[in-house]
Amino acid sequence: MTTNNWAAFEKAEPEFAEAVRARFAQYPHHVLGTLRKDGSPRLAGLNVDIRGGELWLGMMAGSMKARDLQRDPRFALHTNPGEGETMPDGDVRISGRAVELVDPPELHRYAEETGGPSHPFHLFHADLTEVVHIAVDGDDLVVRTWTPAHGLRTLRRGNDDEPPREDPVEDTPGNPAG
Repeated sequence: MTTNNWAAFEKAEPEFAEAVRARFAQYPHHVLGTLRKDGSPRLAGLNVDIRGGELWLGMMAGSMKARDLQRDPRFALHTNPGEGETMPDGDVRISGRAVELVDPPELHRYAEETGGPSHPFHLFHADLTEVVHIAVDGDDLVVRTWTPAHGLRTLRRGNDDEPPREDPVEDTPGNPAG
């Protein structure tokens, strides 16, 4: 389907992909950012489904977020932060381009597989451009970022005035720099 779909991300960085998937699985409802016709941002809630090597974004027929993506496929998806302020499993954001699935038999098959809507709906899969996981480790804020072009990078920022520190590049097949 897409070049930089969930399966490509998962193949490149299986442990990181599992941590991101687990964070999305904690809550069913997340926040999608799209661009309105005038270019201003729109935030809306939606459920996310990761199956068959794709990250799926499903929406009600004619929804404004679906119209936004049909016009400009760029999006940002943010995990539900959950209760309280601690977020022990961190914070995740995925950016990319949404590709709409419009083939009626494929839409029907997806609805049957997921027990999803039988009424008209929009379904998009994600072409990933960036996956970010932010967490606290001791006194450090740890920012792990994956892009198709640069692989996985990790920055650590302390609570002082020191500049962020990049973790050494690991010698892994999923990291082109390694």
